[in-house]
Amino acid sequence: MKIHVKSVELPNGETLGYRERDGGDEVVVLIHGNMNSSCHWDVVLEQMDARYKLYAVDLRGFGISTYHTPIESLSDFTADVKQWVDLHGLTRFTLIGWSTGGGVAMEYTAAYPDEVKRLVLLASVSTRGYPFYEDGSDGLPDVTRRITTIEGIRSLARNTLIESANIRRDRRFMKQLYEAVIYDRNQPEEARYETYIDDILTQRNLMDVYHALNTFNVSVFDHEASPGSGAVKRIKAPVLVLRGMQDLVITEAMTRETLADLGDIAEFVPLTGCGHSPLVDDLPQLLHVIESFLGRDSSEAAPSGSTASAGYTD
Repeated sequence: MKIHVKSVELPNGETLGYRERDGGDEVVVLIHGNMNSSCHWDVVLEQMDARYKLYAVDLRGFGISTYHTPIESLSDFTADVKQWVDLHGLTRFTLIGWSTGGGVAMEYTAAYPDEVKRLVLLASVSTRGYPFYEDGSDGLPDVTRRITTIEGIRSLARNTLIESANIRRDRRFMKQLYEAVIYDRNQPEEARYETYIDDILTQRNLMDVYHALNTFNVSVFDHEASPGSGAVKRIKAPVLVLRGMQDLVITEAMTRETLADLGDIAEFVPLTGCGHSPLVDDLPQLLHVIESFLGRDSSEAAPSGSTASAGYTD
């Protein structure tokens, strides 16, 4: 099946790049995470069942998309995706959000509940955000001191280290970073890996995204960086929550928060042997679980091996 790389200008003046794969009538929109773009969905675009018509969008400031106006929150990405959806005339589709993209997908599903048929959250940021903390006296994050401003995000040493590597296009640093926390179990094949590193270095909004992740909060609970918007209560579509059991980025506690806030509309499936990139660690397992969920009638039971909305058991 052919994959087309395209771009379109939005009414707000931004241009979004995207990948489109031929397929059937079941439309699936893929939203990538931080430090990558639609490029990293390539194996899904290549191997997901042919009955699905697939789109993978480059969010503003990633890949080949523009970054004319800086984002202030993940909802700015959601507004872009809405304009992109309207330009394509999409009405009922599945959203799959990976990591940061999970937050964007949750915002979208809450804002436009009639458009989203099903929602898949893959290694997703929590409904209560991805917290950034001040460093303690030992140099480690002090979990009692959550950062509350973008100035705090920009001054954090570990953030500036990554941003400076991005600016100087330090491929070696990025590979070391990815192999420490993303590809700690498996690595993409060499040519694909080199393409991914090229893509990672296209990002122009790292600190803005960190700030948006830190302040993200669609729950009903306030946290230090942001009050809860309660938007999670407007999500009506069935939700599949996936987390690699060896994920070093999204913690078990974050996934517990997401499941608790979504309630009975969500089910959890652990991805065994996977870290933060199940696409690289075990693509057949990932596609099997997703396709089982998408192909199921809402009245059918959860797939074998899954856990209902409570997710993890205490």
